[in-house]
Amino acid sequence: MNHPANPRVPSSPLLLALVAASLAGALQAAELPKRKAGLWEISTRMEGVPAMGAMQQCIDQNTDDLMQQQAQKERPNCRVIDVKPLGNKVSVHSVCKVQGSTATTDAVFVGAFDSAYKGDMHTRFDPPLHGTSESRMSLDARWLGPCKPGQKPGDVIMPQVGGVNINEMMKDPKFQEMMKRQK
Repeated sequence: MNHPANPRVPSSPLLLALVAASLAGALQAAELPKRKAGLWEISTRMEGVPAMGAMQQCIDQNTDDLMQQQAQKERPNCRVIDVKPLGNKVSVHSVCKVQGSTATTDAVFVGAFDSAYKGDMHTRFDPPLHGTSESRMSLDARWLGPCKPGQKPGDVIMPQVGGVNINEMMKDPKFQEMMKRQK
């Protein structure tokens, strides 16, 4: 991900992966149980996009609250968000506007949000987004324990990118402006 102070447009596969990941993150933050505080490892896989490796995120209650607030800001872009919890499984159907396209997502999340969960998402874009009419993404998340010494809530370590603090990034006016331009 590019730093908000330098909002270059990433290549199409990376941009598509970021759009899908942000949709998944918004759905999780808005509708799923809050995660246990500490260090989480999240591996994502997306068809047609090279694996970037597992990322680690140090979270606390405020981190999930901030993600939920961001998801609430995106809610007006969604005409449908249907959530069906059943035991340790949550099914989500959403229809949202993303960069001039309508993204219809069907997702299933299974597991315990205090230790580990998995998610599978299928998104269809109409019209196609950057030449892509659909994407499939899966994620595996697991709690590793307390955050590492020197880490603070919101710190995210991504392979090939390095570390950022998601809490600070989401509050950055330059990042917020970049997100507005992406719609």
